[in-house]
Amino acid sequence: MTGFSSEAQTMSLMAFIAVITVTLLLCVMTGPDRDDLGEFYTGYRSLSPIQSGLAIAGDYISAGTVLGTIGIIALLGYDGLSLALSTALSLVLMMFLLAEPLRNAGRFTMGDVFARRNPGPVVRITAAAVTLTALLPLVIFQLAGAGDLLAVVLGFHADGFKTGAIVFLGLLMIVYAAIGGMKGTAFIQIVKTVVLLGAATAVAVLVLNRFDFSLPALLEGAARGSGAGDAYLASGLQFAGDEVDMISAQLTVVLGAAVLPHITMRMFTARSATAVRRSMSWAVSTVLVTCLLIVVIGFGAAAIVGHEGLVTGDPQGKTAFLMVTQAVMGTDPNTVETLLFTAVATAIFLTLLASVAGVTLACANTLAHDLVAHGLRKATLQPSTEMAIARTAAAGVGLVALAVAAGARHLNLQALLTLSFCIGASAVAPALVYSLFWRRYSRTGLLCTLIVGAGSAVLFMTGTNLVSGSPQAVFPDSDFNWFPFTTTGIVSAPLGFLAGWLGTVLYERDTDEERLRYEAAEPAILAGAPPTS
Repeated sequence: MTGFSSEAQTMSLMAFIAVITVTLLLCVMTGPDRDDLGEFYTGYRSLSPIQSGLAIAGDYISAGTVLGTIGIIALLGYDGLSLALSTALSLVLMMFLLAEPLRNAGRFTMGDVFARRNPGPVVRITAAAVTLTALLPLVIFQLAGAGDLLAVVLGFHADGFKTGAIVFLGLLMIVYAAIGGMKGTAFIQIVKTVVLLGAATAVAVLVLNRFDFSLPALLEGAARGSGAGDAYLASGLQFAGDEVDMISAQLTVVLGAAVLPHITMRMFTARSATAVRRSMSWAVSTVLVTCLLIVVIGFGAAAIVGHEGLVTGDPQGKTAFLMVTQAVMGTDPNTVETLLFTAVATAIFLTLLASVAGVTLACANTLAHDLVAHGLRKATLQPSTEMAIARTAAAGVGLVALAVAAGARHLNLQALLTLSFCIGASAVAPALVYSLFWRRYSRTGLLCTLIVGAGSAVLFMTGTNLVSGSPQAVFPDSDFNWFPFTTTGIVSAPLGFLAGWLGTVLYERDTDEERLRYEAAEPAILAGAPPTS
């Protein structure tokens, strides 16, 4: 059950062409029409709360979240369910703890948040470096998997087609980021979110219909189809019963997913503190609904397609969404069912496009605003110059990402996705929490947090079984696995927090000045007044 009908493939190809045309038009129509930094970086904060919320949800629900989580649930059951719940919980914590202070403290980038109380080129350069270290792996991972996925949908399995698909998607994401800016990519995210919700709802309803809308019957069928029996509905399949490894993975996702820079930059587009709260309410609601649909579809894939069929399609289950859609349609689908498959394929294609475009924009923004304009240059740049740099940076980031993705598409790059979350949990989350809420936090503490947190995540990741020593590793034929866990968060996240505390406590110079600067900004950050610079 790995081949799709020629009619479905033809309609999917036509839908892809239509999607590309519509999204390019959206970028041109909504993108900045003059050299204005506020318009490029925030879209003049012109999005309504519901639009902003859907855009945040679109950025948050990446291709890895949709396809990877459905596959993990289908293959591993309870462990995949806990991953979906951890993903939703991360955004809930962002809404209650960080969203409003972030919006008030920042202007365009995460570097603005840090520089609000600790200005200086070193802080800007370090923030830019951490942002790129966290986000570039995410772009590469999603691009590298795009070729195989589109080959499955469209039926073209030649290596040249897969490489060409990666290059084409990479060029599209450059255009979206460079032309559309924040507002243009936001509308792409909105379209993607609506299409994905509609397609996922339809498939979930058809899955439930197979089991007379009985969740116990669905779970029983999933356990039977998984081949693992009762173990499928208990924890332990993913991590071979290692509970500490499972806790590490959940901690990494909860702390790291929602604080990645391409998500935090969306906070700066809200008109006011009230607007950001309403936007996050829409975003969290959308993500929760999507996660529930993903869970139903994942269990449905296990029950209807079965473990053997899923592994035949893709060993990691990334084609589970497509395969269960085909399965619920039957062997002789009618026009409506074929349209449903086309809608699912279109939703996946849009998810790939929107995800990489949003991350590319965040990388370009930090290169132009943090690294060049406020890090390397002493003189103030003209807005037109900074915008030109941002657009050039989008092209540079995109070209590097697509070159690496095309060259590494034969490898299993799950380690790159995990690395992004680990850096978010170990460097970005501690730095944001301390910067926004700890009066005593110093420049030295901030730099220690960012450098130690990101550095330890990268170092420990090289020793995990996602890099070597397992069939799912980047280098499956080598074994230099020395770190005992699959993710680094259980060690590197505490190290990030500890490094920030030690750097502040042990290095006292200028802490009085920095504390006074925070105390002056604290009412604006915590009470809702907008930033003044």
